[in-house]
Amino acid sequence: MQQHTIEKAVSCTGIGLHSGRRVSLRLNPAAEDTGVVFAVNTGDGARFLNLHPDAVQGTGLATTLGQGDVRVATVEHLMAAIRAMGIDNILVEVDGGEVPIMDGSAASFVMLLRDAGLRQQRKPQKIWAVKRRVSVEEDGRWIVGEPFPGFCVDYTIDFDHPLVGVQTRRFHLAPEDFERSVARARTFGFLHEVEKLQKHNLALGGSLDNAIVLDEYGVVNPEGLRFVDEFVRHKILDFVGDMALLDGQLWGKFTVHCSGHALNNAFLRHIYENRAQCLERWEAKPQTEQRLPGREWLGQEVPADM
Repeated sequence: MQQHTIEKAVSCTGIGLHSGRRVSLRLNPAAEDTGVVFAVNTGDGARFLNLHPDAVQGTGLATTLGQGDVRVATVEHLMAAIRAMGIDNILVEVDGGEVPIMDGSAASFVMLLRDAGLRQQRKPQKIWAVKRRVSVEEDGRWIVGEPFPGFCVDYTIDFDHPLVGVQTRRFHLAPEDFERSVARARTFGFLHEVEKLQKHNLALGGSLDNAIVLDEYGVVNPEGLRFVDEFVRHKILDFVGDMALLDGQLWGKFTVHCSGHALNNAFLRHIYENRAQCLERWEAKPQTEQRLPGREWLGQEVPADM
């Protein structure tokens, strides 16, 4: 498997979830071994942010990257699309301090990347492979990672709401499956929480156009849900995006129970800080030669999306 970038630059504009202001995004091709780099327009020129678990400076409402006084918010939906489409190298220009929320899903970013096209590069893809069982738990929520030749997640949510309740879904990351079953799943929140946040000048860009809003009994949005289990699908989308903040592809099977951005980042920091025990860095080989470090290759079936 070789590294990939996009074929041409593409751009879009939208509303920032935090500020409620118009923000813009431009995606540019990048050279081999560049990785995903954010270029944040500060008014005094661009400041650059590289992906790293420690670069996460905020996990309230969304994932925010930063260094010093430079920050870019709501990166997880875009990062999920970049990861799912197999893009290794890309320059992300952001004007306004936030990635636009669009419709609250990753569908617009997938369309943007499809329009940009993919270009294969010469160097092999770099992978961080989970090489032993590792877990992080907090207040009855947990993430368990295990060795696996790819990226697979079993996700469970449990909300005390008649329309949500307990939902479980398994997802194996592949571009077509991501587009079909995860990319269109929107972020969601509860009406009383949204009203409270906006009274404190938070989530000013949140609306029925970019989020599923729930009252005590059901969905406020007149169009309803896109999927019966749209809630757990969106949590998987967020997890894919939050796990994409390494300088390379992450491989493993992840069992997730009631996580959020904060626990996702705590897990990623844990495995990176303990990477000598938890991870192995390697370069991808042609498909017929792949071997997962630390275990025998037994021709395991890759689980299909359920």
